Amino acid sequence: MIAKSMQRNGLILAGFAVVATLLVMLTAKLTAEPIAREQQRELLQVLNQLLPAEVHDNDLYASCRLVEHSALAKQPTPLYLATRDGKPTAAAVEVIAPNGYSGAIRLLVAINWDGTVAGVRTLEHKETPGLGDKIEIRKSAWITSFDGMTVNGNDDNRWAVKRDGGVFDSFTGATITPRAVVQATARAVQTFQAERDNWAALPANCGGAEA
Repeated sequence: MIAKSMQRNGLILAGFAVVATLLVMLTAKLTAEPIAREQQRELLQVLNQLLPAEVHDNDLYASCRLVEHSALAKQPTPLYLATRDGKPTAAAVEVIAPNGYSGAIRLLVAINWDGTVAGVRTLEHKETPGLGDKIEIRKSAWITSFDGMTVNGNDDNRWAVKRDGGVFDSFTGATITPRAVVQATARAVQTFQAERDNWAALPANCGGAEA
């Protein structure tokens, strides 16, 4: 009887496990589309902050193309091309700072066609609340320090935190985070300066973005 009871209990537990797994799968399927829509809405909001209407007359989200460069990320990363009357005016490209204090930091760097920074925003990070999270625009205006700047070659020593001889402030008790963001932003600007014409010639190919 003990063996039968254990077998019955095992079957019941297995049944619960199957039901729970199916519920998780169903929930994931039902919420995937709303989550994707919300992520797209948030991204568009950021894009329109960095590249306002006076800069372009095209659909930024639909202009997305995947670009590959080791200075940006290990994988292909999105670039959103801004145009007016069919001519490129600016672009926003995602770049990964792999050396944040608590891991990788995902940034969106908007750059005017002349190579000056239109703006930078933090899209995703795991930095320490109250310290490293000052890279978020809602926590601090620090991220706007890049506005209007450009990179003048590999020896432009302005592109560092003040502790390293550059022009960017660091945070009290948190130098690693701003250092990582400054370095990643500089890489994005330099890479854009070198590749902008090649990137502009690419077709929109970010999956559903071009629809």
